[in-house]
Order: sequence, then structure tokens, then C-alpha cells
Amino acid sequence: MVSKARNLNRRDFLSASGKVAAGFTAASLLSSSLNAQIAPTTKSRVIGANDRINLGIIGIHSRGNSVLSDFAKIPNVQIKTLCDIDERLFSDRVKAVQDKHGYAPSTEWDMQKVLDDKDIDAVVIATPNHWHALAAIWACQTGKHVYVEKPCSHNVWEGRKMIEAARKYNRIVQVGFQNRSINNVRNAMKFLHDGGIGDVYMAKGMCYKPRDAFKTYPDSIAPANVHYDRWVGPAEYYPFNEGKFHYQWHWHWNTGNGDIGNQGPHQFDVARWGLNKSEHPVKIRSFGGYYKFDGACTQETANTQQANYEYADGKILQFEVRGLYTNGEADQDIKIGNIFYGTEGWMSVRGSSWKTYMGRKNEPGPSSESKDVEADPMNLAGAGGGGHFNNFINALRSGQRTDLTCDIEEGFMSTALPHLGNISYRLGRDLTFDGKKEKFVGDGAANKMLTRKYRKPYVVPSNV
Repeated sequence: MVSKARNLNRRDFLSASGKVAAGFTAASLLSSSLNAQIAPTTKSRVIGANDRINLGIIGIHSRGNSVLSDFAKIPNVQIKTLCDIDERLFSDRVKAVQDKHGYAPSTEWDMQKVLDDKDIDAVVIATPNHWHALAAIWACQTGKHVYVEKPCSHNVWEGRKMIEAARKYNRIVQVGFQNRSINNVRNAMKFLHDGGIGDVYMAKGMCYKPRDAFKTYPDSIAPANVHYDRWVGPAEYYPFNEGKFHYQWHWHWNTGNGDIGNQGPHQFDVARWGLNKSEHPVKIRSFGGYYKFDGACTQETANTQQANYEYADGKILQFEVRGLYTNGEADQDIKIGNIFYGTEGWMSVRGSSWKTYMGRKNEPGPSSESKDVEADPMNLAGAGGGGHFNNFINALRSGQRTDLTCDIEEGFMSTALPHLGNISYRLGRDLTFDGKKEKFVGDGAANKMLTRKYRKPYVVPSNV
């Protein structure tokens, strides 16, 4: 346990305004409609540069297990509690931490108890998408800082509520767009923003992941030690089905957002970043379908999808999902990555590798291998996810959300893009969006799809 004695001259994470609700525990929040105003009244603990940071990991199945492993490697960070509604996962995860790091985290199936634990400084949310927003809002309300996996929300409206909660309770909230902390990608973005290929007028993101049909299962009773009602949480309730549970929830609108909202958000984020856009697009058109396996399984989302976005100044963002068999794109045979087009040349980005080609003759230009490319001034530890996790921990120690490479507002702007595309795809028509109001223009049916009907008591509140 972390000692509660602290030197008074140590800096708070953020400020004395980072407080939680008097008389409100996470359990009492759950039993209410969560629509009442919650007044913050208690400070979060003071953390010094050498103090241990205690984390709770909420969701430890697939991505959560990887995140757990990476956070556990960071010096002076301890995984205090593992939380998942599937208690069958606990023994293996605890053993892995104990074998590698010499201590055994506690376990909890109920995230409310994790949020009520005053010794936990921050939580990592790696649940299915439909839980991201409510879990993060609860965490902010109970004084916890948050690392939330992508997409940060299941729909547009609740993503905005996450920003409001982070600001109201003065919490540091990082979104898991790891490219933001990869040094080579940061250098590529700086090169674009400095005019390296001229004026960037179009960006393309790609998610080419061939996937076979998923096995179908009959509805059944949830296994012992799976707290299924809690797993469904804010979503519409339906009987337990293995074909809609671990990982397979991605392909059902009730809980997931398809591959455009699974792998896609990473490349959407890089595309928007490269275009240097901090606003929503004004026009959206998406189309596609579920090919080859139609009728063979219960997947609702597309396995082939294109989405086109136009910004107010006419600049274009394109995204493509190919879920069957395909070639790659551009010089690096890109299947997961990005291409940028400028008035003087173009750039390909694949992982942390990038290349440019200039002029009519496509002459090779600067690349990630160039020794004379000016580096981004932010010095990040490690690469990929490791750098991103370190960035979150470093921001907790500095107490400055401006130190984050992907604050919740940045993550929300990129998360909104696949959500907007899916609305166009599901309605089968072009849409016009008012980014300031975050509403579609003259389209009630589309506006209803910006949010969802929440299942009580798991309601994302209008007033966080």
C-alpha cells in the first residue's frame, strides 16, 4: 500500500480543484440515474516525482492484457487491481504479473470498488467500446485520472460528455492513440505541417485486414463467474451469446463499431493530424457492405467500407476498410497506414516508417531514414505503445494535461470520424454536419444516431 503521509510542498497532480463528490461512491452513482449535479469536494492525493503510482486496469481480456503488461514495465508504477467481469481471467493475469514483477495485484469484477479505492491514482479502461465513456466519466467523478483505449467512445454524444467530465473534475485523460507518441510519426507530422510536401489537401487511411466468417453460436446461459448483466451495461440487453462476447462484440452495433471503429481510429487519427484539422468535417459519405459471408454469421458491421469526409475549406479525408483479400497501397505495400497528398509531393506512412516522393517524376524525398529531417521537439521515451504509456505517467507526475500527446479532446475528434461515417453507411445517404453544434443539418434520423438509448441504471448523464 502507498503511504498516506505526504510532504505538503509536493505538487498535486493538477490542483486543489481536482475533487470528487462528497457522499457519492461509485456504488451510489450506479444506483442513481446519474443525472444529478455532482459537486467535487475532496482532493486527490499528492504525488511526488519519486512516489509510486497505483493503477487499476479495467478490462483485461485481449487489448487489456497487452496494456497491463506495458504499464507494469514502467518504473515506480504498480498494478494494484485487475478488474474484469470475467473472473476466469484472473488467475493467469495475476500469475503473469507476479512472475515478471514480483507482486500479485488484487482482483475485482466490480469496477465501482476499483473507483472507490482511494489508493488507486488512475485507471486504465480497456473494456469493450460501449463501456468506455461511462467508465471514464465515473472515474473522473471519483477523482481518478484515466487512460482509455480507442475509440474513446461508442458514439459522438457520449464522447463530448467525456471531455466535459475531464474538464469539470480537472482530471488527466489520455486516449490510446499510440501513434501520437511514436517519435518517427511525430517527425513525419512535423514535416507535413512545415510544408514538406506543400499544402496537404488530401489524406487517406487504410485498414486492410482479411477476416473469415465468425462461428455462430446459439443464445445460452452466461458461464459461471461471468457477470453478464454488468458486461452489457449501457447497451441494449440481449441474451448471452459466445458469438457476441469476447472480441466478437466488435461486429455488432450494440457494442462495437466494426473495423472502421476498431483498427480504423488509429489511421483516422494520423490522417486528421496530418491534415492539421482541429474541427469536424462538414460533409460525410460512406458506403460498402458485408461480402462473401453474408448469411453465414451474425456480423452486422461492414467488412468492406469506404468513407469520404470534406472539411469546410474543401480538404478531403478518405478511409477504406477491406476485410477480404487485397493488395496493399503505395510504395510500402501499405495495408495498415496512411497516404498524404500535397501540392509538391506525397507521403506514405506505415507504422513508424515514412517516405516522400516529390514532383511530377516522383523523385524520392526526405524519409524516416533521413539524417537531416528536423525532429519533433518533444522527447518521448521508447516507441509505440511504450512511449504512449510513459507519456501518460509523465503527465500524471507533472500534473499538466498539456504534456499529454493525446488528451481526451484530441482523441474525441478522431474518434468522431468513424462514428460519423458509420451513421452515413447505416442510413445509406450523404450527410451534412454542423461541427459547432455537433448535429447533422436537417436530419432527425441521423441526429438520433449520435447517441443511444442507455439501459438504466447505466446511463451517461447529460450533466456530468
